[in-house]
Amino acid sequence: MRLIADTINYTIRHVPKWNPTNVCSYHLQEAGATPVQELAYALCTAMAVLDRVKASGEVPPEEFPQVVERISFFVNAGIRFIEECCKLRAFGEMWDELTLSRYQVEDPKLRRFRYGVQVNSLGLTEAQPENNVQRIVLEMLAVALSKRARARAIQLPAWNEAMGLPRPWDQQWALRMQQVMAFETDLLEYEDILDGSPVIAAKVSELIAGARREIDNVEAQGGIIAAIESGYIKRELVGSHMSRLRAIESGELKIIGVNCFQETAESPLTMGSDGAIMKSDPAAERQQIERLQEHRRQRNDADVRAALQGLSDTAKSGDNIMPSSIRCALAGVTTGEWGDSLRAVFGEFRPPTGVDIAIDSREVLGRKDQVTELRERVGRTGNALGRPLKILVGKPGLDGHSNGAEQVAVKARDVGFEVVYDGIRLTPQQIAQAAQEEGVHVVGLSILSGSHMELVGSVLQELRARDLAGLPVVAGGIIPPADAERLMALGVRAIYTPKDFSLNAIMGDIVDVVRESNGLERLGLLS
Repeated sequence: MRLIADTINYTIRHVPKWNPTNVCSYHLQEAGATPVQELAYALCTAMAVLDRVKASGEVPPEEFPQVVERISFFVNAGIRFIEECCKLRAFGEMWDELTLSRYQVEDPKLRRFRYGVQVNSLGLTEAQPENNVQRIVLEMLAVALSKRARARAIQLPAWNEAMGLPRPWDQQWALRMQQVMAFETDLLEYEDILDGSPVIAAKVSELIAGARREIDNVEAQGGIIAAIESGYIKRELVGSHMSRLRAIESGELKIIGVNCFQETAESPLTMGSDGAIMKSDPAAERQQIERLQEHRRQRNDADVRAALQGLSDTAKSGDNIMPSSIRCALAGVTTGEWGDSLRAVFGEFRPPTGVDIAIDSREVLGRKDQVTELRERVGRTGNALGRPLKILVGKPGLDGHSNGAEQVAVKARDVGFEVVYDGIRLTPQQIAQAAQEEGVHVVGLSILSGSHMELVGSVLQELRARDLAGLPVVAGGIIPPADAERLMALGVRAIYTPKDFSLNAIMGDIVDVVRESNGLERLGLLS
């Protein structure tokens, strides 16, 4: 929060037309947030930012409305078309009211809810990926239909993101979707066609009422920062996402091509030799390292050391961090060096994982019969091995997409595993060391960054260095079939991708991996 406030306080004077920060609720929905939670947590975040800037005293009261004007949002839009339309109208109404009542911004233009959007990636499927095209178009329409709640900028994912990295042609297709809507339809020729609808008004009111209740919950805990640090926010998000996945497992929430209407002809979109995804150039990493090394050779080391010392001194003193950061940039300091210098002063925040939610206190939407069977299998296998089964769920590398890892950890605990999960951005060394110290029976790695070959290989190497070559490793993420075969050849025991939507089935398979690795008979598919 210190860095955000410093950025705003600096730019409002020196770069007044720049938007210094986006309040990002996109990741909230990707992490499982309901529309009510997305509204509440985004607005609580905006209040925390503005309160911090106001409390700093660096912006005169008469200039504070300009700070409010420059706050923008980056939101998500899911497949529930009407609800998403209403969510954006609710955002606008709540922001207008909040900025008037809490910050006394009198000019309506300065109270506008300005937002960009990337439509939902969480709902994109690996199974029948051509269905993602209509999903993306409907989600785009949800943020463009209502004129007074229309997005200022739209980003669309590619249809094949659940399969791998999109190719340039795939990205062009996503761009053309926007251009067809903007230039070929008559959408932009009319006033807000949702105004006056009692159905829309009632849904907006319902969302606002729910968001206000959740804002009150957060404020009662001391605000969004305290609620994050206590783990409340993360637990709520993990719980919401858990309920969504259980509903998919049970069939209550229907996903076309995944848990219903699964019959399909072979898609010509996925029949090419490239597997319909972009293959990264193995030389790219080496070339980037060489560019970085050349950059460091060309810069003045004395200037770099002086700039980093100035940054460290500023961080300790409480002065605005922006001038010393600009000096670092001009001296050629890298982002990593800048971050390491600040970590040395402030430390590194490790957020709560949220996987300690009280499952029994929530409605169980999944297959209860399978959960019962899994608990019996886990208990029986643990008895055969002399102690309870223990799994380590690891997120190696810089990949911040934690949903899959969290839901695997929650489900594993639900069916009787002891679970070790320390959150995102761990090194292969840290994961292997934890596996050794915790005495786990299996390691599960979750990687959605495209770097699965390198990171899984590094974890396997670190395990071998600790005499744990026999410890079974499974992996999940956006892993193309060719890479899955290579990982299995390296010794990975099982690969799970987005098409494997049933967490119960995954748990059953992991139990069998443990059994097989310890000389026990596999138990097979769940009934």
